[in-house]
Amino acid sequence: MNDYLIKALAYDGQIRAYAISSTEMVSEGQRRHDTWPTASAALGRAMTASTMMGMMLKGENNSITVKIEGGGPIGVIIVDSNTKGETRGYVTNPHTHFELNSKGKLDVARAVGKDGFLSVLKDIGMREKFTGQVPMVSGELGEDFTYYFASSEQVPSAVGVGVLVNPDNSIKASGGFIVQVMPNASDAIVDLLEERINAIPPISRLIEKGMTPEEILFELLGEDQVQILEKSPVRFQCTCSHERFGQAIVSLGEQEISDIIEEDGQAETNCQFCNATYIFTKEELQTLLDQAKA
Repeated sequence: MNDYLIKALAYDGQIRAYAISSTEMVSEGQRRHDTWPTASAALGRAMTASTMMGMMLKGENNSITVKIEGGGPIGVIIVDSNTKGETRGYVTNPHTHFELNSKGKLDVARAVGKDGFLSVLKDIGMREKFTGQVPMVSGELGEDFTYYFASSEQVPSAVGVGVLVNPDNSIKASGGFIVQVMPNASDAIVDLLEERINAIPPISRLIEKGMTPEEILFELLGEDQVQILEKSPVRFQCTCSHERFGQAIVSLGEQEISDIIEEDGQAETNCQFCNATYIFTKEELQTLLDQAKA
């Protein structure tokens, strides 16, 4: 198990916490979309936070879709994640990169922007899907997800996400945490938590040190206070397939498929989430046309 997520409680159940190592997941996203460093950091932060949020859901087949529209040059970021730790995502403009910001870090806020919204759609197997939306507050994403939890779900939370990128554009390390205050938490515990979070180094520093998710939570909450509940693998995983795109072509209808056969002789489709390409030959298109006629 390389990338994985930890679920934990602390201070006798007054604090709920999640921590994740997501280096390989983000690396796969970077490789598939050829993201440049600032875009890699933005996509990686969004995937890391969304994966933790997906793992918060109950039920085997539930999922979330996170959409980040900050108005910046990177365009829209969309991430899907589910309760199995399977995540996929993309950015509109993967070739987005800037000089380091005044703190010497990748300028994610400039790439993402903060003139827009962060939206979360939860599919929990009911007829109506839950949607929450909040204005962007910084574009750094950790702060934006923190604001989402406080405003949309009324759960006081601290979200930290970080991605380190190598000079050759590959991902050096990625990870993050979400710490949430439970309704039964005392004021003293809330104050203590705020003190500890303000005192620790930025999440990227902890990741750079090679700290595991467990060690990140120990640093945040105190090793003697953390009760590990669960350890689960996470990975980049897309749900696309040749068959699914075939069904999408069938849904175009007889005339559209006939036009494709006559004009192009084949069809080429591309998945935005994983950048996979699927080719449908003339014979395959004819089969799909027959299905559309049935």
